[in-house]
Amino acid sequence: LKLQFLYLIVRYTFRHKTMSHRDCIPGKPRAIVAANWKSNGSIEKANELIKVFNTCPTDGVDCVVCPSFLHLAVVKMLLNNPRFTVGAQNAIVKAGAFTGEVNVDQVADLAVEWVIIGHSERRTLYGETDEVVAGKVAGVLAKGLKVIACIGETLPEREAGATMAVVLRQLGAIAAAVPQDAWDRVVVAYEPVWAIGTGKVATPQQAQEVHAGLREWVKANVSADVAANLRIQYGGSANAKNAADLYACPDINGFLVGGASLKPEFLEVIAAAGVDSGSKRSRPASIGPQ
Repeated sequence: LKLQFLYLIVRYTFRHKTMSHRDCIPGKPRAIVAANWKSNGSIEKANELIKVFNTCPTDGVDCVVCPSFLHLAVVKMLLNNPRFTVGAQNAIVKAGAFTGEVNVDQVADLAVEWVIIGHSERRTLYGETDEVVAGKVAGVLAKGLKVIACIGETLPEREAGATMAVVLRQLGAIAAAVPQDAWDRVVVAYEPVWAIGTGKVATPQQAQEVHAGLREWVKANVSADVAANLRIQYGGSANAKNAADLYACPDINGFLVGGASLKPEFLEVIAAAGVDSGSKRSRPASIGPQ
């Protein structure tokens, strides 16, 4: 495993050194790639992965690692790559008698920068509605943290031709909770629910259609400037094999990665998003319809 990590580091570095100007995608916001470890991992595994992440060149890419709550402090302590920050996978707004929950003040107290909100597993397994997700987004932003806000349609919704209606409804609820001056702390992650953890993935054309539709909605309903600078990630079985083709799409600005972020290939997903290292815009530590 260690030899495999070393091979990927060398391959990643060589790829960056041999990139030509035409490899860059001008005008895209700075890429952001986030690792969502979900309820996986151990201290030993985290230590192994973070050692590799610390040696990973990440020109042009902001990287976020989101371990379980139990491992947040460990990962934060171990991580020293300046392009990597740490995020939580969820948070509630209020402190109090909520057994098993972690509130946003506690996340902020640990100096964690990012919080994933509205992941489909939170929506489907724990009943989080658009209203609940919007409230959490507002709470996270109010504490000065940054949010990766997730949206996506189920397979029945896609088959019914309702993809855009669903994701725009979800995006609308989130947008209503975001103050105008807080959009530079918001990343939107489009994750078709049917593709998460299944090995299935939207084609680049299908993903681009949805991403473009999301950006157009933000342009029409928020502002052209926010739309131009908004980073929209793709999730849903993103991995080393499909990341480069997906990232070549003009409205895909990075990835929210699940299973592949627990494997050596995560470095290749980061590398795929590194092709915009010469982009004109950069952010401060900011399937198609039928």
